[in-house]
Amino acid sequence: MEFRIADTFTDSLARLRASEQKAAKTTAFDLQVNPSHPGLRFHRVDSTRDRNFWSVRAGRDLRIIVHRTSSSFLICYVDHHDQAYRWAERRRLERHPRTGAAQLVEIREIVREVETPRYVQPRPDAVTAGVEDTVARESSAALVSPGGREAAAETAGPAGAEERAVQRLIFAERTDDELLGYGVPGDWLEEAKSATEDTLLELAEHLPAEAAEALLELATGGTPPVPVTLAPGADPFAHPDAERRFRIVADREELERALDAPWEKWAVFLHPAQRALVERDYGGPARVAGSAGTGKTIVALHRAVHLAESDPDSRVLLATFSEPLAEALRGRLRLLIGNRPRLGERIEVQSMAGLAQRLYELNVGALKRASDDQQRELLHLAGQKVRDYGFSDRFLWAEWSSVVDAWQLKNWDEYREVPRLGRRTRLAEPHRKMLWGIFAKVREELERQDLLTTAAMFGRLEEHFNRARRSPFDHYVIDEAQDISVAELRFLAALSEDRPNSLFFAGDLGQRIFRAPFSWRKLGVDVRGRSRTLRVNYRTSHQIRRQADRLLPPKIADVDGIEEDRRGTVSVFNGPEPEIRVCGTVAEETASVGEWLRELSRGGIGSSEAGLGRGGVGLFVRSSSEIERALRAVEAAGLEAVRLGADESVTAAAKCGDSSQVDAVRARVSVGTMHRAKGLEFSAVAVMACDDDALPLQARIENVADEADLEDAYNTERHLLYVACTRARDRLLVTGVDPASEFLDDLA
Repeated sequence: MEFRIADTFTDSLARLRASEQKAAKTTAFDLQVNPSHPGLRFHRVDSTRDRNFWSVRAGRDLRIIVHRTSSSFLICYVDHHDQAYRWAERRRLERHPRTGAAQLVEIREIVREVETPRYVQPRPDAVTAGVEDTVARESSAALVSPGGREAAAETAGPAGAEERAVQRLIFAERTDDELLGYGVPGDWLEEAKSATEDTLLELAEHLPAEAAEALLELATGGTPPVPVTLAPGADPFAHPDAERRFRIVADREELERALDAPWEKWAVFLHPAQRALVERDYGGPARVAGSAGTGKTIVALHRAVHLAESDPDSRVLLATFSEPLAEALRGRLRLLIGNRPRLGERIEVQSMAGLAQRLYELNVGALKRASDDQQRELLHLAGQKVRDYGFSDRFLWAEWSSVVDAWQLKNWDEYREVPRLGRRTRLAEPHRKMLWGIFAKVREELERQDLLTTAAMFGRLEEHFNRARRSPFDHYVIDEAQDISVAELRFLAALSEDRPNSLFFAGDLGQRIFRAPFSWRKLGVDVRGRSRTLRVNYRTSHQIRRQADRLLPPKIADVDGIEEDRRGTVSVFNGPEPEIRVCGTVAEETASVGEWLRELSRGGIGSSEAGLGRGGVGLFVRSSSEIERALRAVEAAGLEAVRLGADESVTAAAKCGDSSQVDAVRARVSVGTMHRAKGLEFSAVAVMACDDDALPLQARIENVADEADLEDAYNTERHLLYVACTRARDRLLVTGVDPASEFLDDLA
């Protein structure tokens, strides 16, 4: 007998409280070991059309729904008694008539309101034309069948018809045969053909995944992949769509892995429409874009694995901009490659800076890095030696970090000719010459102390590998590419040598928060014609995505003129509307956020999914100065907190001096700045302290070197709030104290 577990079971398991999850897992293990064990109490679900559904007692009021036949056993769902039975009553397991895939199909209910006919007996003395007309009208309205009022509504006046006409029927021109080919169950063809933009998401929630995804792809102007059709008599569970829904469990260890990681299945899920991007051969550099939650990182992961599989002698680099994100990628890669460790040996996951440091020490020698503080001090000292030059220390740092060091300018001629991309301030030549005198002194001092900036380290590596005429990797896959630096891109361009399939980027211009924009094409990385935008959001609810999108323009273009059109993006699931609260005082905000966190805890969110970027709850603020404010809100909720980027947990117990409780309780609320939120995912997110002087950050605005750069500063602040809000999957709360940030008006 084949023992399987359905994704509907792991989804429902994740919604239970920790104690209920433990009981359900214990029963699932017992079922896997011996489904016929006399201690397991089976009850047939008599009210369902599928007579193979049974319930198994997992606790006092907890029931697991299973589907069993003489040859198979499928764990389908878990919930409290009444909810579990209602789920089973509205499902059946069937083979799709066209694709042949096994599907758990929701039974489509048709509810019609039927009015009892009411006859009016006219009075003998009132047989006039007017009375006869009245009787005829009443009888006609009462005898509408089927549906009574429903049918009457369909014959309403012209105003109703005009309102309905506004709602475009998205799939009205699609044939039944075509919709069946995409996996739409036969019972749902009528609903699909009557779907509008307002009803599409609700419809998608009732359909099998492959059908919902295909309809969403069609609705956004895409072309779903060609459906797989099994031969008659083939195992319906062997269909690719069924294999991602139903997992064969061979032993206890495999079942334990499946039950312990319901959230992680989303970490490596690849939509069939994205597979074409992953497996395509590219004649040059390629880039995949898309708003937050559309699966860019997943595409990058699968691209790295595909390259390693299709080129068995190759070495693949999968890189991102920070070490925490690199560690997250390593975890997801382990999930993706599973029991293929030799494949993982040829895929190296690194942060760009970590990779460069390792390669430098292996190939060049000992490395002495110049910190930002050291560079700022050298700039200040060099500037003091130039009398009345008229530039502030913050302008010197911006010009040095964004232009001189970023582009590794070595002499006056290079500085004079540089287009200064990303810096709008126009400098007269005498001013430039004066500034170069300062920068030249800084370069000399760095060389004297044998210090290298990060950009210089990449430059030295580029020179080394050019001389060696070899590359440490055959393929380079870069995630979060919107924040790649000039020096990093130059390094990659030199090593890839414009070979086919050598460079693949994933990123979102709307999430650029660390780097100034610059031209990729002028550095030899031209993705024109090889850039695609993802439009289906799998991570964030429709309500959160729609609201967060208001912070950004519908189209964003890079310096090379390649546009990312954010319109037409859809989410695959609904959720509660985001909440935006403007409080009178900081104390009121703390109490408000604390109560919101308590409500989440009562509902079980965060209790079993705590951890960084793996469900649970995230709480973000603009800068470190507001962290204490966030911690007070967690303390007010009576919950534990962990600082993102910190080495130790911070809890209410610790604040009271009882450190023994800190290690005993797993953290529930991850607290950090908006910058720390990048690349993470949570079931629920609160964004606090969105005050007028905190967002945009007043210090950031004051540090703008000139008025022309102000727009860039404001855009980056908007991107930060967008990043923080889109870390949420289901629930979002944004708060501030009056006067609140101007961005909240746009978000509302």
